[in-house]
Amino acid sequence: MPILTLIAADSFESGIISEACDRLAAHTCVPATTDWLAEGRAVDIFFDGTLAHARTAVATLEDRVDVVVQYEEQRRKMLLVSDMDSTMITVECIDELADYAGIKPEIAAITERAMAGELDFAEALTARVALLAGLDENVIAQCLHERVQPMPGAETLVRTMAGWGAHAVLVSGGFTSFTGPVADMLGFHEVHANLLEIKDGRLTGALAADIVDASAKRAVLHAVADARGLSLGSALAVGDGANDLPMIAAAVSGGGLGVGYHPRPQLAQAANFSVRHNDLTALLFAQGVKPKDWAY
Repeated sequence: MPILTLIAADSFESGIISEACDRLAAHTCVPATTDWLAEGRAVDIFFDGTLAHARTAVATLEDRVDVVVQYEEQRRKMLLVSDMDSTMITVECIDELADYAGIKPEIAAITERAMAGELDFAEALTARVALLAGLDENVIAQCLHERVQPMPGAETLVRTMAGWGAHAVLVSGGFTSFTGPVADMLGFHEVHANLLEIKDGRLTGALAADIVDASAKRAVLHAVADARGLSLGSALAVGDGANDLPMIAAAVSGGGLGVGYHPRPQLAQAANFSVRHNDLTALLFAQGVKPKDWAY
């Protein structure tokens, strides 16, 4: 059965559930029962009708609450594939490394254009890494300690899903120097990222292996699902920028949940669920998981 889930950042404004039901009914989607996931904050509204009609019906609510429309079947996912920078952690690691080198504004501007889809990701990454040539490798550990913090809700999301047997994969256009420690911190089972070349204790300005770009992220999603005997309908893919778009689109086309986390506009168009008002625990509400069952 189809489900509309509304998730508020704090608490629902008066009348929004009735408004959502009225909008569904006006678009040939007949509301049935409701179920509170968290009193006053997250609710499931079951309905009869098509997902497309329901999404059209409630599109204007997205400015006020996070909205996901999906079928009840396979709602709880068995595969989580996530971007890292600005998704599972609060920063872009390459921008923070650049800050230690005194060139953050220059590199951050390139990062933003790449994430918005204005630049080829591989070319932009190669250019930014080249600007880091000569940086002391000890800065990586310093950056991890001083700058890298988990996104609110990240550990709860990953460990809760792992608790029911889901496999969690961190796939990043960033660097293994960061993905390894972040994966350990949050509970990911597997990582894929770029390898910085380091010689004589300093970054050379090059990468030591093939680039993990948008196509590589999509390939990881397919490969891990196939290796574990899972359909993409049981996958949840999440990211924030244009580099995540093919991965998100693949999850959506396969019947899974493709999530834009505070997404750039280009990615939001490809996702079937965008989180704009909440932290990453919204992805647990989207899977019908109540806070009493979260792993804190």
